[in-house]
Amino acid sequence: MNDKAQATCTTCPYCGVGCGVAVTAGEPVQGDTTHPANYGRLCVKGSSLHETLGDNGRLLHPRVRGRRTDWSHAVQSVAGVIREAVAQHGPGSVGFYLSGQLLTEDYYAANKLAKGFIGTPHVDTNSRLCMSSAVAAHKRAFGADVVPGCYDDLDMADLLVLVGSNAAWNHPILFQRMQAAARDGRRVVVIDPRQTATSDLADLHLSLRPGSDAALFNGLLTWLVDRQVVDRDYISASCDGFDDALAAARHSAPDVDAVADACDLPVDDVARFFNWFADTPRTVTVFSQGVNQSSSGTDKGNAIINCHLATGRVGKPGASPFSITGQPNAMGGREVGGLANTLAAHMDYQNDADRDRVQRFWRSPGLAAGPGYKAVDLFDAVHRGEIKVLWIMATNPAVSLPNNARVREALARCPTVVVSDCVAETDTTAYADILLPAMGWGEKDGTVTNSERRISRQRAFLPPTGEARPDWWIISEVARELGYGDAFSYTAPVDVFREHAALSAFENDGRPFDLAGFKHVDSESYDALAPIQWPVNQRYPQGRSRLFDDGCFATPSGRAQFVAITPDQPVQQPDRDFPMVVNSGRIRDQWHTMTRTGRAARLWQHRAEPFIDVHPEDLERLGLKAGQLGRLEGPRGAFVGRLQAVAEQRPGEVFVPIHWNRLYAGQALASDLMAAVVDPVSGQPESKHGVARLSAAPVRWQARLLCRPGHTGVWRAEHWSRVPLDGCESWWLAGEDKANWPGWASRWLGGQPQVEMLDAGADRYRAARFHQGQLLGVLMAEPAGSSFPDLGWLATCFERDDLTASDRRAILAGRDADLPDTGPVICSCFQVGQKQIEAAIEGGADSPEALGRQLKCGTNCGSCMPELRKLIETTQIAADAE
Repeated sequence: MNDKAQATCTTCPYCGVGCGVAVTAGEPVQGDTTHPANYGRLCVKGSSLHETLGDNGRLLHPRVRGRRTDWSHAVQSVAGVIREAVAQHGPGSVGFYLSGQLLTEDYYAANKLAKGFIGTPHVDTNSRLCMSSAVAAHKRAFGADVVPGCYDDLDMADLLVLVGSNAAWNHPILFQRMQAAARDGRRVVVIDPRQTATSDLADLHLSLRPGSDAALFNGLLTWLVDRQVVDRDYISASCDGFDDALAAARHSAPDVDAVADACDLPVDDVARFFNWFADTPRTVTVFSQGVNQSSSGTDKGNAIINCHLATGRVGKPGASPFSITGQPNAMGGREVGGLANTLAAHMDYQNDADRDRVQRFWRSPGLAAGPGYKAVDLFDAVHRGEIKVLWIMATNPAVSLPNNARVREALARCPTVVVSDCVAETDTTAYADILLPAMGWGEKDGTVTNSERRISRQRAFLPPTGEARPDWWIISEVARELGYGDAFSYTAPVDVFREHAALSAFENDGRPFDLAGFKHVDSESYDALAPIQWPVNQRYPQGRSRLFDDGCFATPSGRAQFVAITPDQPVQQPDRDFPMVVNSGRIRDQWHTMTRTGRAARLWQHRAEPFIDVHPEDLERLGLKAGQLGRLEGPRGAFVGRLQAVAEQRPGEVFVPIHWNRLYAGQALASDLMAAVVDPVSGQPESKHGVARLSAAPVRWQARLLCRPGHTGVWRAEHWSRVPLDGCESWWLAGEDKANWPGWASRWLGGQPQVEMLDAGADRYRAARFHQGQLLGVLMAEPAGSSFPDLGWLATCFERDDLTASDRRAILAGRDADLPDTGPVICSCFQVGQKQIEAAIEGGADSPEALGRQLKCGTNCGSCMPELRKLIETTQIAADAE
């Protein structure tokens, strides 16, 4: 499957693009050139996967109530607490919280055990936090959780509309594909309150008021009707509800002026977008978290779908609404029924025939009777004491869920928290009563489904670390201990996949999700499985790239449903006490809560500490400066980060990253600023809209500490964050107490430093500690507001054992005077710094392509291309000004 004969072809474990990866022993990972999701391209996270492997930090052995044990005792312990909870409080006292990081086979086994045999409906997943509003919108419109288009449509579209999607950073391989499709006559519209790296591709950027997406698309529907652009024949033949949807749209958005006012946009820009949409039959609208993570995310999704239905642009080449999935197997989890309001294989509790069908197929002794608690409600039930046993798999809710203090209280109150994970120390494992070591990427074997319904194999190429086991095996062992061995007699992942496929095909009278072609798959065929899009059945033995292109849908009537939309504002609105709107999201080189990406040192170099993006006008108005530590204080918590002046922000709004947690920073949980407000249809939290007040964090001094991992007895300062580097760890420290540097240095460095420098008048300090020619630690302190040299060279000193007196002096200075200062890293793939790039631009490299030829930056994953263009612009402007 790849040019390298010895390579193992597997799938990337990060976002929902589902890139193919080729792994050869002893070599860096490469993209699988034959995989249709990426054709060999990988982003910097995928390219760094080999740097995240190894047993350092892994959960190696089962632990029960703080003590290491064997698998037999661990399985008995899990089964025992479940059995006791069910006997005393009923099946509903047991809850499961799953993850889009699980393989489909793991997900299937967990859902079957919980709903079919324990009998609890309380099974939800972290996919609730990213995709459930899109799921609900698809089901309301199409009758099933189906993305009708495919990646080829991104190439074929003449108009590409990206709504609430920073694809350049969050789905960079798809973004590269969008860039590659540039041609005369093709246009791109980006709809996002922030001007992001994705806006670099835009012919038109609509920086709309946060939460006003539904008003914009209601206005578009009205415009299309008034300009007689709708496809009346298609609506008549294939759709219901059009008149009600139009009436609602006309009421809330009667004309372009009303839309511009509701969205805080220039009238001409709104009209331009509407005209482009009306005039372009091949239109794809890509929507992501900016739409989904809202208290009205389902309505926003349906407002977008309404416009595509009205023009007949669904499931056609280059014309479809397209929801981009967040996680590698968020779609696979939905296939098996991993959401609390679904049953299994795209069948639902609300349909009595579905319940009967699943119960007969599983031979279930007591199928859950109805929908369970969705994520936020699940943890509320834990907090109330209703859930006695909570089993968490491959996710970190102690960081990711909103109103996070309450989530942590819930975990602390729960009588038994079981956590299956591959990582030993996370914010969530700290609350675990039973820890179960699961296999990680490279060890796991199974399947995942990406954003275009493409099933791919994730193949093992490493032996298990420690006593780690596959999640499906762990679940099956617990099921056997509970007395359900006959139903969980799996010996390999192919056994689970075969049953999953058979359930999808069982009495399937038109459900789009159908894997009948795999219900008899053998081990050899499973091992060789090539990427394929479902459905896979007798009619489509090679899969089907698009759905609903024939105008036939999965609703009982076979007709698509327009949904009447009344736009709602976000629930939390700024006021006198909390005047700033807070948006949150991912950054380019990190993933979720950094349990995997945090292990790769180069993925820290682009953004090394928590930050707050603020418009320059807001900084000036509040008397703040870029580079200061800022503090956002909301109704439920606070966030401390480095202030960044970002003109692309809307005034009055800030952006913070979601990745930092209490293992990496003292106070940088984005979820602390978000209320537990959810969409009433989907249950998805409104993670894109909090409120807070912004001020300077009280800081008198700041310091950087580099030390060998585990060597220092670090006393964490009032403000701190931690950055793992190759060979050492770096700490960002700051505080407002009067400094006692000689005393603090001994404590932080783990002993008395051998060399130090104190400039009391300037409040500047340097100290370093050595042992037998090796650097053990170095501390650099400056008054608040000062800057530090780039510490890349210092980090390399920890790898040496021959440091000289000259080296020691250079260490106190923070850099080797003979080496150039390359500045902050812009290109993580090739470690190219900002000062290198600026020098090349000044030397005549006046395009990203020229920079790539000279420095290689931008020639791998391409994620840095927008920053390269911006540096070209700013450097040339500065040169012209001189």
